[in-house]
Amino acid sequence: MTDTQAIVRIRQGAARALKAGGMWIYDNEIQTVEGNFEDGDIVRVLDFDGYVLGSGFINTKSRLTVRMLSRKKDTVIDEAFIEMRVRNAWEYRKQTVDTSSCRIIFGEADFLPGIVIDKFSDILVVESLALGIDRLKPVILEKLKNILAEDGILIRGIYERSDAKVRLKEGMERFKGFIGEPFDTKVEICENGVRYLVDVKDGQKTGFFLDQKYNRLAIQKLCPGKRVLDCFTHTGSFALNAAVSGAREVIAVDASELGISQGRENADLNGVSDRVNFVCADVFELLPQMEKAGESFDLVILDPPAFTKSRSSVKNAVKGYREINTRGLRLVRDGGFLATCSCSHFMTPELFTKTIREAAAGAHKRLRQVEARTQSADHPILWAGDDTSYYLKFYIFQVCEEK
Repeated sequence: MTDTQAIVRIRQGAARALKAGGMWIYDNEIQTVEGNFEDGDIVRVLDFDGYVLGSGFINTKSRLTVRMLSRKKDTVIDEAFIEMRVRNAWEYRKQTVDTSSCRIIFGEADFLPGIVIDKFSDILVVESLALGIDRLKPVILEKLKNILAEDGILIRGIYERSDAKVRLKEGMERFKGFIGEPFDTKVEICENGVRYLVDVKDGQKTGFFLDQKYNRLAIQKLCPGKRVLDCFTHTGSFALNAAVSGAREVIAVDASELGISQGRENADLNGVSDRVNFVCADVFELLPQMEKAGESFDLVILDPPAFTKSRSSVKNAVKGYREINTRGLRLVRDGGFLATCSCSHFMTPELFTKTIREAAAGAHKRLRQVEARTQSADHPILWAGDDTSYYLKFYIFQVCEEK
């Protein structure tokens, strides 16, 4: 693992995002690549005038051609460098979050672009999305296991979930499977006092949405004795937080039979099956039916999947968010609460709040903001030239009738 002699030179006036603190260089920002290299190799990056911008790994198959690993002039990307990056990531988590289950590596935000590693109890789940980091993956995992062992945490298994389509843009095949010895891929974790069985093999993304950890905790204080509707419940995470904190009735809705089945299993695990009713249905179809039937709730939670994964579909996504929030608001009793979020990077905070405002007007409701939140701290937001690590917007509002 050493620097190659290949040098990437940036076009004059290009790579403004990189120079502002970002970590990506696109193909149209490159003037020349000098020297011999293979895709996935580490290269030095120079500005048009020879000023050293740092080191990163190159992949000419991808429009995102270089991902930076270091911005220092003389850094050598070796095993000691990787260990430093991994150790820094773990030390940061120990200071900021409950580490029993957490995201330990969050790609660019931990200065290891293209790789995500989640810890579920004593299991690691890794997602590798770039050719260069895929080559470094064995070293990253080895260093991480050793560093965790120093704190008495012995990892009993690793599962890889590198099955995202974006790997195809890197000229890589999608992959899913064990790294090392097989193990039972249903892993029990405890978060905020709630127990879950996480399916690291077939669950969404890496198996569980850790980024909502403290947002789930934030709704607990609103739930004792209340009637709660949890939309897009997935495996029941918000619904279970509501029930465990004392809600008298929870209706949890999702279109996935697998998610609903896992949600029921999790409800049994927490002894709250008598208070959580899981419904397999399309939320967009069910909410109008509930409104027509005169249903009302003390708390409505809207945690939909990303309605847009590209700039081109933002307009349709806005319609979806507006409709779901309008429908949800109409089901909140006067003085009750709405918890609503968007996990789409392309749905900017400004656009999301504008959409919520329009939904409130459409539902003839007044909103009083209780909290504005984002993802938990194990998914850190790197302030830089690009804002790829800032994607989750989460709001809690009190909903008031117009009087």
